Amino acid sequence: MNRPHAPAQQLPDPTTNTAEGWHCLHSYYQIDRAALKQLSNDEITAGAQKVAAVLDPEGEHAPARIQSFAVSGHRADFGLMMLDNDPLKIDAVHQRLLATPLGVAFKPTYSFVSITEVSEYVPTIEQYSEKLKLGGTSPDDPSFEAKVNAYSQRLPMMNKQRLYPDFPDWPINCFYPMNKSRVPGANWFTEPFSVRSALMSEHATSGIKFAGRVSQLITASTGFDDWEWGVTLWGRAPEYIKEIVYTMRFDKASAKYAEFGSFYIGYVMSPEEILKHLQIIQ
Repeated sequence: MNRPHAPAQQLPDPTTNTAEGWHCLHSYYQIDRAALKQLSNDEITAGAQKVAAVLDPEGEHAPARIQSFAVSGHRADFGLMMLDNDPLKIDAVHQRLLATPLGVAFKPTYSFVSITEVSEYVPTIEQYSEKLKLGGTSPDDPSFEAKVNAYSQRLPMMNKQRLYPDFPDWPINCFYPMNKSRVPGANWFTEPFSVRSALMSEHATSGIKFAGRVSQLITASTGFDDWEWGVTLWGRAPEYIKEIVYTMRFDKASAKYAEFGSFYIGYVMSPEEILKHLQIIQ
């Protein structure tokens, strides 16, 4: 006797999209001058036009955010930063870029894959209230309610910027990956949350001093790349990048527990400006 088959288990549809926040990709390229010399002037002209179209933030297939920049130093000539809900839409930009006539001269040298997040160290309204009390502000003090109300109004906007960030219209883009240390005597992940939270609060206080000069975005890469976080800084001037990194390295969260990867400093330009800067077009 044939037994009826059990009904198939209904699984949720697989998706590459994030439930909250965006995927993020930093990509860096060098120019292969030997390959470039093999292209005709017509191929270079046509390639430049297609590169500009691929990297156009207003283009038909553009991700939610895309920024291009010339990179200083020998490790890369130019770079891209992209964010979108769909990681394949981001990767398609990379693939279309390499598929242009100029693509044969674009050598990928580094990339970093991550996602946006709201850090666990961002205080909730309740945690912020407790912090005020510990700092000596009584709930009976009129300033207590005013501060809590102001924070409750700021918090949704701040979290939105962390998850769905806008790029500031500033000329400097700096990126570096980082980990929190696991070495004996300085293992971040064995510290109680209260200790870690207090250290990150100190760290954030140092960064706030650079408001209006430096903007920061932290993206999470655990399970996505070799490092745990990616740090992107935008600066109004190059020296502000040096100043904020130098200043914040003295915070205990950084001085004792942080490990840093390579730093990439870039200068924000349009695709056409980058190609001219790299002496590919006139």
